[in-house]
Amino acid sequence: MNTPTAFRPSSALAAPDRAAVQAALTQLSAALGGVPVTAVECAVGDFTSVARGKSVGHADFVGMAGCRFPSVVFGLTLTAGEPETVFGPLLPTSYLDVSLVPDLATLCAQPGRQATAAVICEPVGPLRAERYGRAICASELSPRAALRRVLARLDAAGLVATVAPELELFLVDRRELDGQVSLHAPASRPGAPARERACEAYSLERTGHFADYFDALFAACHQQGIPVCGHAHEAAYSQYEVNFQPGEPLAQADAVFRFKRLARQVAAQFGFLATFAPKPFLDQPGTGMHWHFSLQHRDGALAGEPAAHTSAFAHPDGRDRDALGAFIGGLQRHCDAAMAFFAPHDMAFDRIRLSNASPSSASWGHDDRAVAFRIPQASAQNRRIENRLPGGDANPYLIVAATLGMGLAGIEQGLAPAGESAGVALPRTLPEACDALEASALMRELFGDPLVDLFAALKRHESAERHAAADPRHHWDLVHLVELA
Repeated sequence: MNTPTAFRPSSALAAPDRAAVQAALTQLSAALGGVPVTAVECAVGDFTSVARGKSVGHADFVGMAGCRFPSVVFGLTLTAGEPETVFGPLLPTSYLDVSLVPDLATLCAQPGRQATAAVICEPVGPLRAERYGRAICASELSPRAALRRVLARLDAAGLVATVAPELELFLVDRRELDGQVSLHAPASRPGAPARERACEAYSLERTGHFADYFDALFAACHQQGIPVCGHAHEAAYSQYEVNFQPGEPLAQADAVFRFKRLARQVAAQFGFLATFAPKPFLDQPGTGMHWHFSLQHRDGALAGEPAAHTSAFAHPDGRDRDALGAFIGGLQRHCDAAMAFFAPHDMAFDRIRLSNASPSSASWGHDDRAVAFRIPQASAQNRRIENRLPGGDANPYLIVAATLGMGLAGIEQGLAPAGESAGVALPRTLPEACDALEASALMRELFGDPLVDLFAALKRHESAERHAAADPRHHWDLVHLVELA
């Protein structure tokens, strides 16, 4: 048994006082033209990043500065299973309630519901865990809280990060015939005659058929402050990519968490499904969630350099700094353990095995889309690394926390990357990735034992359940992951 990492209470999100909660609601109401906020959706993400939570009335939200929530939710599998490896050893069997503490900076309107607000929360409260012989705090199980802890480590090193995600998704219809589930490209709206028959890569005409969908989706995004800035038909059948403007890591992870929910909700209103499943079509490229990372010196330019140049990755004349190679070295050294976060379902390893532009080893290179860690062409100030390993089914908070944590470890340890385009072996299955995650000292340092142990237990249970199905792909992947990835 691993020695438990001490929990630092300061890393739990502090509950706002009632006056601050009321003031935030009043300010939002004013922004809505005086429409009173009568209810608030308190949302918290699970390890897959499905939004879970409650809608509570105005008075209750103010009175509790959030809401109460059953802890059992954090131990459920994707199919609502309650593994014996979780309840008892890692979570109490009594299903105690915890508090969902709102981050008021995320309070916004809920699209389509004029009097309802939405806020992102983190769980806080004591939970007895037999494995550790102590009460853990529910925030130790929160991917969002884990990202905040990694950002605190970055700040202590005198660095800040700027990140920008690119999300791929498929628009599909799901059909069942003789017990077999299959996916098809949808019509742009019910009754529309035109359907995509083969991959129409980068087709503006095909994208235009779904203009009403993307217009509605982007309008909802702008209402919630999600910085989407463009979209295109990708290089797979019925696949699209949505781009985000660069921003602060926590805000960007919040934006992706919210975007995935909105993309699915708006698609349902149009009569089809939006899915982030990592490999819905075995003969087509998979679904990626690529993230661009750059680092800046927190206190401004280094001595002797232009005031506007704060990049930690490049000199003002464009030469790479040592920190860029060390960041990549950290990614390569530790990404075997992070693969369980980047590819959290068995289907995700189909994306890697049947690569088709998805990286299958921890390689790096300049402007090479076949590698895991790509350095795009960019100015010195905008020098960045693109992590191309994560699939669309991954949790954005875990992706960003793991990438920044591994890269920072590389800088602190002065690691050197393998030769350009040289690959470092990655786990080939989800159980292998869980083995690497559980054995990693760095992942336990970054995320804490409770989160690592719970994540691995849930993923092992889901993998075993999937492999026990008569036809894993049609009876598990296409049934569950299409809507929940």
